[in-house]
Amino acid sequence: MKDIKIGGTDFTGSAIVLGIMRMDALSVDDAAKLLETAHSVGINYIDSADIYGAGKAEEVFGQALKRSSLSAADFKIQSKGGIYRNPEQGQKITRYDFSKQHILDSVDGILQRMGVDHLDSFLLHRPDALMDPAEVASAFDQLQSAGKVRHFGVSNMNPGQVELLQASLSQKLLVNQLQFGVMHTGPVDFGIHTNMTDARSLDHDGGILEYSQLHHMTIQAWSPFQYGQIEGTFIDKPEFPEVNAALQQLADKYGVSKNAIGAAWILRHPAKIQVIAGTMNPDHLIDTAAGTAVDLTAQEWYDVYLAAGNDLP
Repeated sequence: MKDIKIGGTDFTGSAIVLGIMRMDALSVDDAAKLLETAHSVGINYIDSADIYGAGKAEEVFGQALKRSSLSAADFKIQSKGGIYRNPEQGQKITRYDFSKQHILDSVDGILQRMGVDHLDSFLLHRPDALMDPAEVASAFDQLQSAGKVRHFGVSNMNPGQVELLQASLSQKLLVNQLQFGVMHTGPVDFGIHTNMTDARSLDHDGGILEYSQLHHMTIQAWSPFQYGQIEGTFIDKPEFPEVNAALQQLADKYGVSKNAIGAAWILRHPAKIQVIAGTMNPDHLIDTAAGTAVDLTAQEWYDVYLAAGNDLP
């Protein structure tokens, strides 16, 4: 498993990240097995968020880590905060909240649930329209000086939002977590279709891919095997015969699974993107991790891109 320099710094993490959004559905024993499987294939980076399973995913992780043969030192542990679930409305999301107190409370809750004394990285989860950068900066400074968080980043932010926040921070934002994959290629489409007038020429995110490369900000690709946002995986879906055929052809060539090729396709991009694998199946995790050993050619990368329904102007 190759490691990636996060944010162009000496802070590193495995190219494949284990996302634990669905870990609340596992027993503690099964979760412990998943963590040991991840470690055995070289995955040393965990991604979470305080809202996953309304906090239960992190509780199961903490219990599983204690039951396993591993310790917190075997992983870089990352979580996210800033989304408010209202307990009086059945945990419905009613706002995004980057207030200082909410950030501090979020981190304290994360540490308690996961049973760790610090986070290697903490990300702001979704842009808060009412964000006060100075208030966020105060929270980050307090968390870092207390030894609770070592590094910081964001999720789902465009370049203007990143710049606005970065201008007030004493820490460099190292990460931006974005949806990206074979069937979610907006940032690539926009670049390819520059100076065109078709739908793919529309800039939905401010050129975030190029911005991240220029500023040495690591992109972490969430839901890499999904189409849309919550519709589900495109792997083995009969609705997507062409892309699955292209993935299978390459899987046969390289002796891996289609999931591995999907991961390799993301890793082939020169932005040095980390891939967040959210599977709770140890075998699927092993399959995906195998993608780090596959180096697709430029033509193979474009073949998959075109098979996914894209075009070249």
